[in-house]
Amino acid sequence: MPRVCFTLQVDPERLTEYRTRHEQVWPEMLAALAESGWRDYSLFLREDGLLVGCLVTDDFAAAQAAMQASDVNARWQAEMASYFVDLDQGAPDRAIRPLDEVFNLEAQLAADSAARSAVETGDKS
Repeated sequence: MPRVCFTLQVDPERLTEYRTRHEQVWPEMLAALAESGWRDYSLFLREDGLLVGCLVTDDFAAAQAAMQASDVNARWQAEMASYFVDLDQGAPDRAIRPLDEVFNLEAQLAADSAARSAVETGDKS
């Protein structure tokens, strides 16, 4: 299942408010995320306002589209937009640009294990 990571920039002067808003996200927003295919979704916030989001989903484009069609997401994004700086798209969820994954420990361990197993069994495929 693909993993997605992205960054956004929270206004450094509003970090405390931003953290507070995420202590109890609206239940209907949580349900919409889960129903749209966002799994194992976490946000990490650095002291300078760098926000890193990570999630797992079967199809990120479909998960984003499902959220963007949701009324609760439109309301949440409208309320959250003022916490961010440099939003080109106006709403935080439309400014998400996934990062390229350049290393994955589990994938490399699995590949290494498969290669060793192939050598041990004489499999040349």
